[in-house]
Amino acid sequence: MRVNIGEDRIILSGKAWEIQALLRKYAKKHKLVKDWLESCTIIE
Repeated sequence: MRVNIGEDRIILSGKAWEIQALLRKYAKKHKLVKDWLESCTIIE
């Protein structure tokens, strides 16, 4: 499973059940994808 986080997007790649489990996990912490993106720190 890979999660690529950019400035304005999140790209999830992996098996369907892995992506669903990850989305359920983050849905408990963040109501919107925008909130999820704002909580991520981008390392350059």
